[in-house]
Amino acid sequence: MKYILAHDLGTTGNKATLYNQQGEMTASNFSAYKTRHLGDNRVEQNPEDWWQAVKESTSELINTSGISSEEIAVISFSGQMMGCVPVDEKARPIRNAIIWADQRSTAEEEEMIARIGADKGYKITGHRLSASYSAAKIKWLMNQERDIYDKTHKFLQAKDYIIARLTGVFATDYSDASGTNLLDLEKLQWSPEISAALELDQEKLPELKESTAVAGELLKSAAEDLNLPPGIPVVMGAGDGVTASVGAGSTAPGTAYNYLGSSSWIALTAKEPIFDPEKRTFNWAHAVSGLYAPCGTMQSAGASYAWLRDNIAWLEQQTAAELDFEAYDLMNIRVSQSRPGADKLLFLPYLMGERSPHWNPEARGAFLGLSMNNDRADLMRAVMEGVTFNLRIILDSFAKELNFDEIRVIGGGAESSIWREIMANIYRKKVLKLKILREAPSLGAAIIGGVAVDIFPDFSVAEKLNPVVDRIEATPEVADTYQEIYPVFKDSYRALTDIYSRLKSLKL
Repeated sequence: MKYILAHDLGTTGNKATLYNQQGEMTASNFSAYKTRHLGDNRVEQNPEDWWQAVKESTSELINTSGISSEEIAVISFSGQMMGCVPVDEKARPIRNAIIWADQRSTAEEEEMIARIGADKGYKITGHRLSASYSAAKIKWLMNQERDIYDKTHKFLQAKDYIIARLTGVFATDYSDASGTNLLDLEKLQWSPEISAALELDQEKLPELKESTAVAGELLKSAAEDLNLPPGIPVVMGAGDGVTASVGAGSTAPGTAYNYLGSSSWIALTAKEPIFDPEKRTFNWAHAVSGLYAPCGTMQSAGASYAWLRDNIAWLEQQTAAELDFEAYDLMNIRVSQSRPGADKLLFLPYLMGERSPHWNPEARGAFLGLSMNNDRADLMRAVMEGVTFNLRIILDSFAKELNFDEIRVIGGGAESSIWREIMANIYRKKVLKLKILREAPSLGAAIIGGVAVDIFPDFSVAEKLNPVVDRIEATPEVADTYQEIYPVFKDSYRALTDIYSRLKSLKL
């Protein structure tokens, strides 16, 4: 039997997973690592912690799965994107990684926009020029830690760092490269225009490869650390936003999916990038060669529901603990007791600012329309509806370019049938629940690895390995109710934009 070892280097830890040649997950192991929140929007991780997590999770997986390490045919990756990992010639980190959540480089963002132009930058890279991406973080190192920049051999992403440790090869795939603000998205090459504008030495950027490319073979020294035999092919894989596309079966043009986790995004598979005139959305290079993944990501989706659980649904938490239930299950029952529209109560889900569709870090959450008639069931429904209305704005930004009548859903939030029902009625589309929800990015990494070494014939296998298990269609009268509310929701954000700025300026 042949097995695929997939690593998913997330924000909280690394998940190592074994899949057999039928695409079935046979074992998994998780190893956590720390995130360092340093204040002033500075968020870092130690790449050595990633390496230790990969070593520990791999060794534990082999020791407990009953599978011989000789049966592992390929190693593949999914990983957090949009970071900055400076390494030396031996692939050792020179400093902590500045990860995707870090926003310290706002001055560098402004410098990029001034030098390149917001419209031109968006057209070249498929993304806004933003402190969220790698380019601004590298520029911050140039401005603030010049000695680190000068010593850096290559700037890598999380999975690329591990691949370099495993193979000695300094490379990245097109999907991760498309999250740097440095890639010419349509030419699929590092943009000389952006590098020149930033005075960035392009020699410090890694080689570009397809997601299915074999970066190299597992080195003997790394094999000993991982308790594996040397020589196993190591495949590039993709950034986690794109491995999720593969795991969700969105591998052919015209397919779409919605990831509903702590954050949430809607992504499509398309033959060309989709450039939104308002720059609300962005574009990844897809793991499937020649395709793209237009995407819009909001900050606080499941996180809004978690905030509700922790701060308002105390009764559901207490009851769930007594009955050995999940608090979310009881909350979902409560949501079903409120009518669509939550008795005219709106929730704006901007608890951590917002990326798509507003790109406003000052935005904040709000309940609007509270009255004596509202109860906790209305509050809970309003949160689900508010998140979904916000996602509808992202969905609408794609509608003019690509028409589709159904959307797949993955992520933990997709387990809720009432939430999927709300989605169907707000989106006015068929909502398809897939069999594998939380593990879709890991499955996507495994599929990429399997395609790379001919375990799987092509990416169409994704639909077989993660089939649709439930469909919900819109109910016309409910959908009409939401259609009436939708413009009120959009106008509510606009009405509060000045308030958000004034709140930030308060000296409290």
